Amino acid sequence: MPEPTKKDDGQPEENVAPVSGDAPSENSVEITPKEAKVATKDTEVIVTVTEPEAAVPIPAAEAPQPQPIIIVVTEIEPVEGEVTDTGPIVTEPVENGHNEPEPTRAEKLVEVTEVKEEEPSTSKVPASSLKKSAKTIVTPLKENGSTPKKLSIDLPMWSLGDGLPPEDIDKQIDTPPLSTLLIERPQGGSITVGGDISFVAKVEAKDLLRKPTIKWFKGKWMDLASKTGKHLQLKESFDRFSKIHTFEMHIIKAKENYAGNYRCEVTYKDKFDSCSFDLEVKEIPEGSQSIDIRSAFKRSSEGQDDAGELDFSGLLKHREHKQEETPDVDVWEILKKARPDEYEKIAFTYGITDLRGLLKRLKKTKKEEKKSEAFAKRLDPAYQADKGGKIRLIVDLADPTVELKWYKNGQEIRPTPKYIFEHKGTQRIMVINNCQMSDDAAYSVTAGEEKCTTELFVKELPVNIVKELEPVKTTVNERIELECEVSEEGAKIKWMKNGVEVPTGVRSRYRVKSEGTKHWLIIDDASKDDTGTYSLMATGGTSQAHVQVDLKPLKILMDLQSVTVLLGQPLKLNCEIYPGNVPGRWYKNGQLIQPNDHINIFHKTKNHNLDIESSTIHDAGDYTFVPEGYTQTLSAKVHIIDPPKVHLEALNVQDNTVTIVAGNKLRLEIPISGEPAPRVVWMKGERVILDTGSRVRAETFADHTSLTIDVTEREDTGNYKIVLQNEAGEDTACVKVKVVDIPDPPEAPLVTDVGGDWCTMTWEPPRYDGGSPILGYFIERKKKQSSRWMRLNFDLCKETTFEPKKMIEGVPYEVRIFAVNAIGVSKPSEPSKSFIPLAVTSEPTMLVVDDVTDNTVTMKWRPPDTIGAAGLDGYQIEYCIEGSKTTHIYDLRKWFSTGGCSCHFVPYAILYFTADEWIPANKELTEKTRYTITGLPVEAKILVRVKAINAAGASAPRTTQHSILVKEVIEPPKIRIPRHLKQTYIRKVGEVVNLVVPFVGKPRPKVNWLKEGQPIEQTISIRNSDCDSIMFIRKAERKHSGKYELSVQVENHIDTAMLDIQIVDLPGPPQAVKIEEVWGNNVALDWSPPKDSGNAPITGYTIQKADKKTMEWYTCVEHYHRTCITISDLVVGNEYFFRIYSENMVGLSENATATKDSALIVKEGLQLKNPQYNDRDFTEPPTFTQPLINTFAIAGYNATLNCSVRANPRPKVIWMKNKITIIDDPRYRMFSNQGVCTLEIRKPSPFDGGVYTCKAVNDLGEAHVDCKLEVKGGFTFFELMKRGVPLHLIDKYMNESKTSEKSESEKKGSN
Repeated sequence: MPEPTKKDDGQPEENVAPVSGDAPSENSVEITPKEAKVATKDTEVIVTVTEPEAAVPIPAAEAPQPQPIIIVVTEIEPVEGEVTDTGPIVTEPVENGHNEPEPTRAEKLVEVTEVKEEEPSTSKVPASSLKKSAKTIVTPLKENGSTPKKLSIDLPMWSLGDGLPPEDIDKQIDTPPLSTLLIERPQGGSITVGGDISFVAKVEAKDLLRKPTIKWFKGKWMDLASKTGKHLQLKESFDRFSKIHTFEMHIIKAKENYAGNYRCEVTYKDKFDSCSFDLEVKEIPEGSQSIDIRSAFKRSSEGQDDAGELDFSGLLKHREHKQEETPDVDVWEILKKARPDEYEKIAFTYGITDLRGLLKRLKKTKKEEKKSEAFAKRLDPAYQADKGGKIRLIVDLADPTVELKWYKNGQEIRPTPKYIFEHKGTQRIMVINNCQMSDDAAYSVTAGEEKCTTELFVKELPVNIVKELEPVKTTVNERIELECEVSEEGAKIKWMKNGVEVPTGVRSRYRVKSEGTKHWLIIDDASKDDTGTYSLMATGGTSQAHVQVDLKPLKILMDLQSVTVLLGQPLKLNCEIYPGNVPGRWYKNGQLIQPNDHINIFHKTKNHNLDIESSTIHDAGDYTFVPEGYTQTLSAKVHIIDPPKVHLEALNVQDNTVTIVAGNKLRLEIPISGEPAPRVVWMKGERVILDTGSRVRAETFADHTSLTIDVTEREDTGNYKIVLQNEAGEDTACVKVKVVDIPDPPEAPLVTDVGGDWCTMTWEPPRYDGGSPILGYFIERKKKQSSRWMRLNFDLCKETTFEPKKMIEGVPYEVRIFAVNAIGVSKPSEPSKSFIPLAVTSEPTMLVVDDVTDNTVTMKWRPPDTIGAAGLDGYQIEYCIEGSKTTHIYDLRKWFSTGGCSCHFVPYAILYFTADEWIPANKELTEKTRYTITGLPVEAKILVRVKAINAAGASAPRTTQHSILVKEVIEPPKIRIPRHLKQTYIRKVGEVVNLVVPFVGKPRPKVNWLKEGQPIEQTISIRNSDCDSIMFIRKAERKHSGKYELSVQVENHIDTAMLDIQIVDLPGPPQAVKIEEVWGNNVALDWSPPKDSGNAPITGYTIQKADKKTMEWYTCVEHYHRTCITISDLVVGNEYFFRIYSENMVGLSENATATKDSALIVKEGLQLKNPQYNDRDFTEPPTFTQPLINTFAIAGYNATLNCSVRANPRPKVIWMKNKITIIDDPRYRMFSNQGVCTLEIRKPSPFDGGVYTCKAVNDLGEAHVDCKLEVKGGFTFFELMKRGVPLHLIDKYMNESKTSEKSESEKKGSN
């Protein structure tokens, strides 16, 4: 198919695809997008079409101008590629000379754009001689006609594996949706029968919270998750660094019925993405076709060895296999001659169940090519010619009278001296003379309605060097010419100097000249920099030569002298050189100096002078005199100095004072002068401001200095001094900076008084007023639980006191203050302590006397009936001794004086009165409703009152109605023994004993403990209180057992109680266990009770027996109460020992008493004589009965090494890797059970490969076995670098991987 090009009128030109009778039914077509011929010279598009006669012609007049290329593709092979051109592409219809397509031909419309290299051409031209090869790119058509960028998909096609009928293929392909999850989609592929192939899909997980779900399907509905087995494996992995999920489907040892269309679907929440791809399974080359077609296309049965394969047999009902007779007819011939709609009927008739496999095999059979009606011999698919040569394109016509036209890239070729047309019988020849690169194109010839195409490749001949460059040696200012001759006129060459291309522009020092085959490189005024290696590069070779440029010597009589001159003074520079007639040039700082009104340059014999009448700052620098044509130079430095000066008048502020608001940026730029540039120092006080400061920094430039404060603060206020110094003098100046700011926040306000809905608050002025007087204050309040502040005054409060009102009683509030000055409002103060507008509670109720002693009175009461929103903080208890009075004096004169009264009796306005003296009983409030007043005099009479206190103050007091006599009432003592202590209290040895015995009595009774009439031991702890006594034993012992007496005494009244405590322990073993008699299979035992019963009665005995051979003890009887027993049902021929445990309430005795003699159970009337045997020596050194086996492991999956060893005594097993013992490595787990030794390697990596050794050692010797472990499926070089693995280990690992792969490939080749 020819390359589509655009005509002059904007319409595409039609081209006809040729049908060659010599080559296979495959056509090569070059399709080059518009304006892409030069840029993509080495690329083309190859589309393989096996049935070209099925194309549908499209009239050229109906094709829109900017449309994608529409190619009719009937090949079912998947074609893939990548979009590399986004320009508009002209629509080209493809014809084959037939106006109507065959009704059963499968066609699809796809878009073809520029592609990458894939396969060599199948034409007669050798693949090595072709310069172009490409791969078809198939991309979906967009609505706007543009080509999507970087979108690679498969060519949609009808696959025999997805069950689509042939007539459904004619439908137009819908544009697939853009992928929202897949970043790499599985691509279709082709393998031979028995080969392996993998499909990979990747999903980016940056925006996903969990792993997406993926499903693999074959055809439309068969889920492959249930088909995994030996032929199909599904794998998943996740890269934590790149955050990409990788899903793989591996098909192993593919069969023919595996071919078909596959689909993967990815879902994540409401997102969905899918991709279809095809698999082609090619059969092994022909030669094995003589098979029974009906048996070859039978479906595989269920439950056989092929379970897990990719066919539908597992979903069909089980069918019985019937013996098929040998076919008498050739089904292939019947199918080849039949129409496609008869295939199913033929398959059913001859018992063929795998219709899809049959259709696929039938598709691959070669059909007879339809002979061309116009061409007897077509053009070859490709031709090649050398540049400047001649090429002949020949076609042979079947009908010589047919009109013939030749085309180049779709444009008709007219006869010219370059293009010559010849006729020789039925042959039509086009000769192309003097082939150039522009002739490299696609050519086609039309005969009537048929067309055949070819492609011409023009090869450019290399340009050789005939005459080499010659080396040159010269001096400065001389002319250099480099000459070279090449084999072709007008050849493109390149001049290089030291490997870098020589610039040959208008302003370049180098000139290039060429005449015929000769080329020159000319340097008119040579300099020392021109020394180097010069080369000429042509397509056929390179020639190079060395150029050496030397300087001329010079004699200096008087050198230039460096001078220092004040600003405005004359400057004179002179020197003397020999010879004197040599001109020269003056340079300042590398720039050439030209004479002018300011600079005078003159030369007299040997003297060279430069004079400046009045020097300026710009005259300072490095001066150089360069004699023309000589190597030496004369240099001197000129310094122009000027005393420094600070120009503060540029600030334009009064008294050199700068005022700025805090938080703003301050930048002071002060002009300075002086030469050389003076050294500038900024200072604040004694501190020097550096240019490296982060917030405050000083910077100096050529004509000014600056002070920068990024965010001014109040501490920046002060005098800043500037000091300038250079070698000409010194100058100083001072600038004052004043930073004004909002005031500091006041201290937290203090709430001095609280009412039901108001409070009084005071505060102190802020410590810092911001450099401006305080104008007033704003007050805000809020509820404590809220975050919303409410302003209470909109006019500034001038005072430092305020009274907020209209508050809700019982709700906690907070208040804060803002200070205001001319700059602004300060930050808020800290909130005050929360306060609650509250009222006092009602008085307490039911005040009564609870207890009285000689010096204390205990009162109790009930809380107030009404507490209110303020709650209750506590109670204040006060008492008054009957008869005690106090005098209160109130001076009313202050009240009269403040009221402005001038009555004559004011001097006598002093009020005296007496009242009961109430004494506070508790210094701090108590929350309890019971309190004991202490320190009272004996037999005194007192009154008591109680006040309820809350945040609002004290309530009205509740007072006792009658006085209370402070004298204790005697109450006889009484011990109240708990019920569990009225019987014997039993505890085991070592347990804790904690006995609490309550009692009553007033005054506080005296408590005494006795044991058996004697004082108790010090190991027993006794703690007494007013109402009980506690006996505590941390670790009970048997000596603590006994009867304890508790006595409680109040004056002459005494009460006593007895407690019985028993500490018990395990009993001792029985005594004198002996065998009384043995008869038959019975043994009579007798024993005595143990000496130590454990301080508890013996509850029984446990009798055990043991065979002398094994000495394993078995219990015969438990909880036996008597001291003699008969053991029956003993085995004849065995010899028994017996032992007995004693038992009490604590348990069995720690030891048992065994019989000294054994009881032999013999058969009556027979006497058994035991033979004597020598013990066999079972000891042996270690021997491995099963060695280790060389193993291949998969990276990331656990691997195990197993072997078995036999030895006695039991050997010690040691595992080693590469002769190094494995010790405490968490990656390895070692097991040894019944001589089987196992080493488990957890998730091995390629570095775990090596030689592993299992070594067994005992006292008689040692043995070892070795094996080699190889770990496959390791990491790439990039992954190893990403994990931080050292380079030498990476190199070692990569070399080992290559070696192992090479050895495996050699093994497969040998097999």
